[in-house]
Amino acid sequence: MSFNLTALLRDNIKKLVPYSSARDEFKGEASVFLDANENAFGSPLPHDYNRYPDPLQHRLKEKLSKIKGVPAENMFLGNGSDEAIDILYRAFCTPKLDNVILVPPTYGMYEVSANINDVETRKVNLTPDFQLDLDGIAEALDTHTKMIFICSPNNPTGNSINPLDIETLLVNFKGLVIVDEAYINYSSQKSFTHSLPEFPNLVVLQTLSKAWGLAALRLGLAFASKEIIEVFNKIKPPYNINQATQDLVLEALENVDVVNEWIKTTVAERGELAKKLMALDQVEHITPSDANFILVKLDKPRELYGYLVEKGIIVRDRSKVALCEGCLRITVGTKPENERLLEEIQLFYK
Repeated sequence: MSFNLTALLRDNIKKLVPYSSARDEFKGEASVFLDANENAFGSPLPHDYNRYPDPLQHRLKEKLSKIKGVPAENMFLGNGSDEAIDILYRAFCTPKLDNVILVPPTYGMYEVSANINDVETRKVNLTPDFQLDLDGIAEALDTHTKMIFICSPNNPTGNSINPLDIETLLVNFKGLVIVDEAYINYSSQKSFTHSLPEFPNLVVLQTLSKAWGLAALRLGLAFASKEIIEVFNKIKPPYNINQATQDLVLEALENVDVVNEWIKTTVAERGELAKKLMALDQVEHITPSDANFILVKLDKPRELYGYLVEKGIIVRDRSKVALCEGCLRITVGTKPENERLLEEIQLFYK
């Protein structure tokens, strides 16, 4: 099915003239900047942050391009992946008219952002083994369906979605298919970023909040065609990534080997934690995980959750989420943290 980006865009976005910042209008080197009404004296800090940052984060994108294997022109950087999600709604969905497909259980911000933007959500639950219900999705589509959101590896279940099913949607759906890969570093599955040249309607989301350990810096990534990235840049605030974040992330990106070791350790601990939990009679099932967490179905989940809180251990109660009844979502911690968790769970069930 042919993809027409212009037809998908909201009319007001097609006509939008983006804000032109001082840093957009001047390109090159200079010694005196008197164009942006900045404080010329510096900052009351060890480092100066008195100048506006690069609005398109060129240095940072060049470094990320080498690590991710995606050209910088196919990359958008946002204030967390949530900014990219919000921009997608504002660019492509007309309030009270268009709709999107969500596949619960899934990441909650897709629905929150839809509600903020007054866009209808059509929910097609995953199958009992947490895979896409392609027939159900096909039935839910209509001429006003603009986007389908898929989280893979999925939050809160942890499993990867069958890539062939995602490709089926990409081939047959005329709107955007958004594949959220926040946890892709922990998976053996290949990233869909490698499929960008093949599918013009594909948007891939990633983050530096998980494997890279930079959650407090709020840096999300969106990968897409050059034309879709131009739409992102047209809508985003002028300086959406602050200079401190840009500097610190550039520094962190020099430590790929450290991050890779953390990933290996986390995956090993994930397997060990799941194995020890499954040895407990009260644990019914653990969904095979490609993320840095596991979804555990067990006896008395809400009571266990409350007990763990009292002991200073915080997990996530997912027992009221569709298809996750009776489940807690447990992030894989350090070995001492995981051992402490296991000890307290054993004490609770005694």
